[in-house]
Amino acid sequence: MIDIRLLREDPDTVRASQRARGEDDGVVDAVLAADERRRSSLTAYERLRAEQKSMGKDVARAQGDEKQALLARTKEIAAEVKALSAAADDAQTELDALMRTMGNVVEPEVPAGGEDDYVVLEEVGTPRDFAAEGFEPKDHLALAEGLDALDMERGAKVAGSRFYFLKGVGARLEMGLLHLAMQKAIGLGFVPLITPTLVKPEVMAGAGFLDHHADEVYRLEADDLYLTGTSEVALAGFHADEVVDLSAGPVRYAGQSTCYRREAGSYGKDTRGIIRVHQFNKIEMFVYCRPEDAAAEHERLLALEKEMLALVEVPYRVIDTAAGDLGGPAARKFDCEGWVPTQGRYRELTSTSNCTTFQARRLNTRFKGEAGNEVAATLNGTLATTRWLVAILENHQQADGSVVVPEALRPVVGLDVLTPVR
Repeated sequence: MIDIRLLREDPDTVRASQRARGEDDGVVDAVLAADERRRSSLTAYERLRAEQKSMGKDVARAQGDEKQALLARTKEIAAEVKALSAAADDAQTELDALMRTMGNVVEPEVPAGGEDDYVVLEEVGTPRDFAAEGFEPKDHLALAEGLDALDMERGAKVAGSRFYFLKGVGARLEMGLLHLAMQKAIGLGFVPLITPTLVKPEVMAGAGFLDHHADEVYRLEADDLYLTGTSEVALAGFHADEVVDLSAGPVRYAGQSTCYRREAGSYGKDTRGIIRVHQFNKIEMFVYCRPEDAAAEHERLLALEKEMLALVEVPYRVIDTAAGDLGGPAARKFDCEGWVPTQGRYRELTSTSNCTTFQARRLNTRFKGEAGNEVAATLNGTLATTRWLVAILENHQQADGSVVVPEALRPVVGLDVLTPVR
């Protein structure tokens, strides 16, 4: 959540952030009012507690009517202390609830507006001119079915809509992609982790995934556990309630996991193929660092994503996501969107977010600073995911329905070309 000191000292910045996100800035005044009630109640509570303690000695020395009067006053103070404690607790509960409705404070450079107000930072690579090559490109589903690499029908039979089987060369292509991404991360000093895909409510909430998007998350009611939509959640909870050693610099992890998303509100969108599905696999980078290092670390994660995209030889663009399209924990987010020929547009393949101290404050993750323990910053970024297969298949297809495997993937896939079987 947001640092309460920022709200007290610079509420206008938080109000501006709320407006940029398209959210109610009146919550700032509500938070400050609850905070004032809590602090005034605690001040009065401490004053009366001190009086209560000193009166104990006075009662012990007093006699007769004086003692009776002191005892009566002692009872009055006890009742007032109890009431003030309850008032402080109520104000704290209200304060916590209000604070959890607020997203992270967006960085000043973030574009204003909503989903369509992103800023294109760069375009890399040139989309193929299939007309000049003399054939009409097939979409990823038609290609994958021709390669016997994907079975949507049996996926739906087994698990319902938006589930699928990756099969044969499709499974090999994904496993090779994930392996390449993990090896790249390991080579750059990231510690590999295979993470739990079920987490406790406090971890899911701490990572910021229950505030406004709880309807997109699968929940196991009998166990009170949540299925994660990204290993970011488990990685954010990895050092919860700990003091992380950042003396040698940022601590970097690469998590591999299966991810689950209900895709609530997406009815009718991207129903063909595997662009928007309920289950997929992903390699996710996650970093703990000092707050002052977060911006530079964010650029580093973006650079790594771009290097990985270069390895699969897909045209892409980088966008600076607008404030109204940021997730709650993110102060700034860069997306890399790959070109999808049959759609004639770019689609998100990677995302990297600077969450500053938002998640770590919720999860009580600190580091040893000059003034004692301080709240760490966290960042995340996608290094490969199932959706990449869409861009790889479509951009590397040939007129006969075969798909040329990107050179960097050939050693791990074990094939140079994926050949149609029908």
